[in-house]
Amino acid sequence: MRKFVAVLLGLVVIAFEVMAQDSLDFNQKVEVRKVLNNSSEKASFTAYKEFRTRTLSSLSQFKSKKIRTDKYGGRMDRKEKATGFYYTKKIGNRWWVIDPQGYLFIHNALNAVSIGTSDRNKEAFGKLYGDENNWMVKTQEFLIDNGFNGTGAWSNTKAIQKSPLQQTKPLAYTINLDFMSAYGDKRGGTYIVPGHKGYPNNVIFVFDAAFEAFCDQAAKKLVANSTDENLFGYFSDNEMPLGIKNLDGYLTLKDQQDPGYLVAKKFIDDRGVAADKITDVDRREFLSIVADKYFSIVSKAIKKYDPNHMYLGCRFHGNQGNIAELWKAAGKYIDAISMNYYNAWTPDQVLMANWANWSGKPFIITEWYVKADDSALGNTAGAGWVVKTQNDRGLFYQNFTLGLIESKNCVGWHWFKYMDNDPLQKGAEPSNTNANKGIVDNNYQVYKPLMEKMNELNYQMYQLIDFFDQKKKSP
Repeated sequence: MRKFVAVLLGLVVIAFEVMAQDSLDFNQKVEVRKVLNNSSEKASFTAYKEFRTRTLSSLSQFKSKKIRTDKYGGRMDRKEKATGFYYTKKIGNRWWVIDPQGYLFIHNALNAVSIGTSDRNKEAFGKLYGDENNWMVKTQEFLIDNGFNGTGAWSNTKAIQKSPLQQTKPLAYTINLDFMSAYGDKRGGTYIVPGHKGYPNNVIFVFDAAFEAFCDQAAKKLVANSTDENLFGYFSDNEMPLGIKNLDGYLTLKDQQDPGYLVAKKFIDDRGVAADKITDVDRREFLSIVADKYFSIVSKAIKKYDPNHMYLGCRFHGNQGNIAELWKAAGKYIDAISMNYYNAWTPDQVLMANWANWSGKPFIITEWYVKADDSALGNTAGAGWVVKTQNDRGLFYQNFTLGLIESKNCVGWHWFKYMDNDPLQKGAEPSNTNANKGIVDNNYQVYKPLMEKMNELNYQMYQLIDFFDQKKKSP
């Protein structure tokens, strides 16, 4: 009995120490505020509030070790089957990407790695780089030297593909296909809203008979990419209005001959439900039909012409992270599910576990950032937090990525973005007018305090994975 009690007390002490360690890990505080009514004339800021923050330096008991990486950035101490392309695999209780040589890999990327187009951008570009090829080589070297191994959405894929460094220091790049968005432009009815494309009544045209043929035709060009080992994968669209109220949206379309209206009307008629009596159960069931139809069509088109590369979804956003039906539908067709994750200082472990449980697939955070006041930009455009300094931005980067690493289901993160918004840019998209989102300013100057913190974590990401995995095994 005494021995049993002693063992029990020992376990309690260990558990207490683990809890204390977790508490001590969040031992920093950063003053943070948020934009209200962002990207509009009504934009304003909340008061600053201190947020508990965890960084690499505050991780108690973490000890670094050397892990060699291959040319892609995969860890060379762990290997699976090499296919010559990127793919995902769950090993034990953690999801991974496997790089073309078979080494375990996490996609650590930047969005919008492209040349700035404002007058100020052009002047600075001419002085620093002169031409696109020189810019691409120097930028690629800079990214790799700081622990990034890829590029995300809206990057200059043509320049990346042509870069001579793709042979020796490749960037794993992504391509945006914009199937629904492009179809909507051709069909008519879409419009611009901050951050993405708007659709009538917030419903997509997935029930149009012409949509599948459009996707098939658009996907034919993917044959040209099918043998490129450096292509990470495809996004089919960005931030579409897939939501609980889709059924209501289709039922209230003005054109009652619209294919979407007809499908929605048949759905409620078959269930004997009046349009003013539909429930959330009806709405969720119908959303499952919408999502399944969309993902089945676009994935079929992608895999028909390029079966070698991953399909990364349509970049979920906002409340879509809480809708199980979307993740379940996507999981049937997607290799890794993309999520633009804002309004969380520290990622929600329960929510991220739900994503993997609902879908049966890993996820990638494909947009996230924080803006700082010391950039001298207005910072009213776009989502995300606002802090006081570039060093605070770096603390946020570490805090957020540590949460992603800890989740076991995240196989990559794409910081938004390479260059700040220029308030002098003419005709800029509403969510990208005056915000400090970049790792470089509008003169291509690096925010060094931010980059130092990014660099520090990027070079430890595999060691940190091992640390958290071992920590989870502890009593």
